[in-house]
Amino acid sequence: LVQTGDPTNTGKGGTSVYGLTFGDQAKYFEDEIYEDIRHTEAGVVAYAGSNGCNGSQFYITTRDDADYLDEKHTIFGRVAEGMDVVMKINETFCDETGRPYRNIRIKHTMILEDPFDDPVGLAEHIPSRSPSPIRDNTRLEEDEPVDDNEGLTQEEIDEHLQKKEAKSRAIVLEMIGDIPDAEVKPPENVLFVCKLNPVTREEDLELIFSRFGKIKSCNIIKDYKTGDSLCYAFIEFESEDSCEAAYFKMDNVLIDDRRIIVDFSQSVSRLWNKHHRGEHMRREDFTANGQPTTKPRGRTHLELRQKGTHQHGGGQYDMVFETDLIPSVPEGREKRHRSRSHERDRGRAWQRSRYDRRAGERDRRDRDRDRDRDRRDREDRNRDRDRDRDREDRNRDRDRDRDRDRRDREDRNRERERERERDRDRNRGSERRHRSRSRSRS
Repeated sequence: LVQTGDPTNTGKGGTSVYGLTFGDQAKYFEDEIYEDIRHTEAGVVAYAGSNGCNGSQFYITTRDDADYLDEKHTIFGRVAEGMDVVMKINETFCDETGRPYRNIRIKHTMILEDPFDDPVGLAEHIPSRSPSPIRDNTRLEEDEPVDDNEGLTQEEIDEHLQKKEAKSRAIVLEMIGDIPDAEVKPPENVLFVCKLNPVTREEDLELIFSRFGKIKSCNIIKDYKTGDSLCYAFIEFESEDSCEAAYFKMDNVLIDDRRIIVDFSQSVSRLWNKHHRGEHMRREDFTANGQPTTKPRGRTHLELRQKGTHQHGGGQYDMVFETDLIPSVPEGREKRHRSRSHERDRGRAWQRSRYDRRAGERDRRDRDRDRDRDRRDREDRNRDRDRDRDREDRNRDRDRDRDRDRRDREDRNRERERERERDRDRNRGSERRHRSRSRSRS
């Protein structure tokens, strides 16, 4: 709906005509509601009063069947002409309070016909002309152009558009569940290193990169089953300057006979793990570089899956299974019935059972994937077989059509031969008759 009629332009002001003529005690008048007059169509005009009191504010409905307004507001008219103007007002952009960003003003009011007598004392309150508009610096005026690109270069305009598109894509990814939050950003003090030699160790990599600054963690990601290196790693520095220096100096450097590639990390797996566990993602969990701002209370168990004597995965980024937070024991309170080792063993057993469940789910997904692949292969083979059959049918039809055309040509040739024979017979008969006539004359 479209609401107006407040001289104070706040949505809370306005007085009725009786307030002008009789004073503040008659500022409002009571509702006049009838059950047979309802908001059945767009263009219904009614007072925007509350608690049974009405002033000068009114609204115009912009859709049909606004039954939630029935028997709550006094309806006093309908839009007879100019409904297109009402719908155009309805399409304007508004803020969270429903006020348009661009001012929409009633420039002039003309009364075509008034069958009722004016209240006593109203004539002295009628102005000689329409009031002059008061400019509002917080809103756009009707004649004020809107150009977000004014004063910007083409490069700045392109950069602004790219940022808007990136934000829109991030919001879509958050809605479909691909990222935990649309405003999450990767940390700026972590490097991503790939194309490593499988024999490169974390200690060697940390030693090489430590000349640029203090390193908080260096994690080579490994296969959770075999423990073999996946040939990429994450290196977290204590400061962003050290991280930036390492990025410029170490890209395309030879380590263990392999030229590595270094780039800034785009991983947000710390918050992603929290998102997967179903914990609430709060806005204060993020900083400018994507790191959590609050430390969890209790002990966080980051345990790696082991096979044989291999310990694989890093501490914080990938191939890490983080259990739920276990509350710490406050000082001065001791555990009476369980030792720490028993609690740790219980947590490990629970974690193993959760890993087994995940492995079972992974096996089921693999079986379903194989089943789908076999089904697609069968469908492809059937499709190829049908295509070959269609090709054979087309060849058979082509041969049949060719034979039919050949027989038709032979029949036509045969018919032409018969015609020629008949023509020759007629010619011979005419010659014989001509000769017989010549003899009879002689």
